[in-house]
Amino acid sequence: MTPERVGRLLAREQQDYVHRHRRSRALFAAGEQHYLYGVPMHWMRRWAGGFPLCATRASGARLWCADGLEYVDFCLGDTGAMAGHAAPAVTNALHAQLQRGTTLMLPTEDAQWVGAELVRRFGLPYWGFTTSATDANRAAIRIARLITGRDVVLVFNGCYHGSVEEAHVGLAADGRTVMRSGVHPNAIDHARVSRVVEFNDVAALEKALAAEDVALVLAEPCMTNYGLIEAAPGFLGALRDLTRRSGTLLLYDETHTWSAGPGGYTARDHLEPDIFTIGKAIGGGVPVGLYGVSASVAERIWEHAPRESVRPGVRQSSHLGFGGTLAGSALQVAAVRAVLAEVLTEANFAHMIALADRLAQAARRTVATHALPWYVAQSGARVETLFTSEPPRTASGLARSRDGALETLLHLYFLNRGVLITPFHSMLLMCPATSAEDVDRYLSTFAGLCLELRES
Repeated sequence: MTPERVGRLLAREQQDYVHRHRRSRALFAAGEQHYLYGVPMHWMRRWAGGFPLCATRASGARLWCADGLEYVDFCLGDTGAMAGHAAPAVTNALHAQLQRGTTLMLPTEDAQWVGAELVRRFGLPYWGFTTSATDANRAAIRIARLITGRDVVLVFNGCYHGSVEEAHVGLAADGRTVMRSGVHPNAIDHARVSRVVEFNDVAALEKALAAEDVALVLAEPCMTNYGLIEAAPGFLGALRDLTRRSGTLLLYDETHTWSAGPGGYTARDHLEPDIFTIGKAIGGGVPVGLYGVSASVAERIWEHAPRESVRPGVRQSSHLGFGGTLAGSALQVAAVRAVLAEVLTEANFAHMIALADRLAQAARRTVATHALPWYVAQSGARVETLFTSEPPRTASGLARSRDGALETLLHLYFLNRGVLITPFHSMLLMCPATSAEDVDRYLSTFAGLCLELRES
């Protein structure tokens, strides 16, 4: 596999992509007349090929584009559709709730079921709704600062936690905290409110927490932004111990890592976060975020805003700086109930993870057969091909292995053969509707690409 061969294959696949997707290309050009970057949300343009597909419909693990082509979808809306596209249980629940009212500024009976199920699934006793995981993380940061009296938020290099200001930072080669991915600092003094260390670096973590000025560590139990980076043995235990010793709250954001199982890593590995956040998939396509807090965190919140303040003749006014008029809407709650009760169930997770196991094992055999220096990572129902021969331990190490031309070739090769994978890297995700035949189609395409890369 040489850069020249990658370049030749990429040129061929690019030409084929343009030929196959003329209608999508024309619609993208029309969109450039109305949208800043040609699409309703600028990330949508980040697919390989110079322009994105224009989708016409999606169902289960399938998607169709304006050019009349059908795709097996392993992107699943970058996790937002982990329940599958247009899951019948969700669409039926939404249709029924739409007829009863969508946003009422009042709780519904569904909310009681959802609250109990969140406790059962994830273990934390008290919950709140937001409209996205970003908003859930923002609420958690505000809570942490409120009850600790501290300002600093610690994140891991290469993280992603939505558009949270404190997390738009990375590590420079000399160890300085810098802005990443072209994000403007937005008048925030990140050097004062953000601290960054490498994932899996216990010594750096201990040093960063030593001053006892960190309000919150905002983390995923397995990093998913640059590619899948699993925690090294003992790291999450050390993280929990060090945060407790320094009086720092620990938050696990399982928006993506929920793929690990019905209760995410938190339930599977018996983790004990102070705060937990989740979004995207739990709404089945409806914008939803959730934050859960431990009993001790709840007690500390109530010291500032007592829950007993609601009594006859007294109006409560505890805005607290987070929430939103549409947060906890009847439509959101109905969607979450349908997802938890009927779609992302224990049985369906078992099906999804079994398919991911099969895909990952077969892909590893293909990589070995062709002697490619790649690693196939897996996190429950999520699989990713990384261009490194060893399991990654830090984002900096993984970033050094990335190859833009090879990544683009991989995406275009699959697109041209009717397979969608996440555009930002090479993540695959199973949903309840994913089938063994879908996995076989991916594996056949993957084997074809590996063979072409190795041919002389």
